[in-house]
Amino acid sequence: MGVKLESKPISRLGYIRWKPENIVYGFQQGNETCAEGSILAGLDFYGGYPITPSSEVAEVLSVRMPQEGSVFVQMEDEIASMASIIGASLGGARSMTATSGPGFSLMQENLGYAVIAEVPCVLVNVQRLGPSTGGPTSPAQGDVMQARWGTHGDHPIIALSPSTIQEVLELTIVAFDFAERLRTPVILLMDEIVAHMREKVAFPKPEDVDIFYRENIPIDVETYLPYDNDVPEGVPPLLSFGEGSRYHVTGLLHDPAGFPTQNKKEINAWLDRIKIKFEKAMDRILLYEIYNMEDAEEAIISFGISARAGLEAMSLARKQGRKVGMLKLITIWPLPEEPIKKILQNVKKVIVPEMNLGQLILEIDRLNKYGCQVVGVNKADGDIIRPGEILKALDRDETPPEEESGNQGLYNQLKNCIRI
Repeated sequence: MGVKLESKPISRLGYIRWKPENIVYGFQQGNETCAEGSILAGLDFYGGYPITPSSEVAEVLSVRMPQEGSVFVQMEDEIASMASIIGASLGGARSMTATSGPGFSLMQENLGYAVIAEVPCVLVNVQRLGPSTGGPTSPAQGDVMQARWGTHGDHPIIALSPSTIQEVLELTIVAFDFAERLRTPVILLMDEIVAHMREKVAFPKPEDVDIFYRENIPIDVETYLPYDNDVPEGVPPLLSFGEGSRYHVTGLLHDPAGFPTQNKKEINAWLDRIKIKFEKAMDRILLYEIYNMEDAEEAIISFGISARAGLEAMSLARKQGRKVGMLKLITIWPLPEEPIKKILQNVKKVIVPEMNLGQLILEIDRLNKYGCQVVGVNKADGDIIRPGEILKALDRDETPPEEESGNQGLYNQLKNCIRI
């Protein structure tokens, strides 16, 4: 009943030339590795405000960046932090900030500014229990939808989610590459457990990491269009402020020169280009790993630390003789829809473990046109999801009841939609 699917792991992008003689091994927590990964990615400027459980990113960089000749600034709050990395990026710096929960909420307005102004930067969000101050040291995965829709308006965004410390290193490098290639903010969506657990990590030498740098080719100030809608790949060159060409940057909808416009043709041309630049890069952006789907009759779809529990549950189920496969999402947004659809089409049940009340599962339900049973395993109390809980969900029958008529049927449909 299974289906052959092709994995798209981080390694296929080839950013790191792994030379055995150059590899250095360390034993680090996720936040420390994120900091080191950003330095390998060419980080020039960090502007941030410390907040649990992301603080170690800033702590490590406050020491390491001066050693590397780059700039670390502790800002007065998260609003200023996001603003600072936008300004630094426009000045030509590869920039990053790190935060969690309440800080991520405060950054949303300026995140929207980075989206509309097409400013490359990296935002690390180490998820913690919420809402509000919530549980500062407790793990959660409740920011999935916020990463996609947290800032207002309709726009694409990239969010990457590591489940191992090695992935933290490599995805930090990938995040900078995506940001610079596509002129977009990129969110590294970690969780408290990945951020604070320690694992063996392989580090390459800096010279073995391929870094994409934007070209600062002098262009006549009268002809440079920072938002040119006619470029083939949809990504106009971004020149650094102070490099010979001046241009206008605004949070308003703008024309190709960057000045505010209400012209519908110019607005729609910009919207079309933003969509096109993501579509043309989709094969590069979408990262995921597939396990044991060739003969699978049931499947697990998960991300981050919950995917670790999912892989163990899959292994245990296989030992019991059950044909269980798994899709581990690395790119959360844009959602890798095609492999999800193929799995839904070819198995009888899909389990979705996530440390929230049901966010990723809403997207999987949306794609489920094939009658597959989709079952959530959810926790939002600061506890992790364990493999045994996923195994129990494999045994649970949640076949929807026959459709009811009248007000009661409508109520039950609404109740199911909002997962009361």
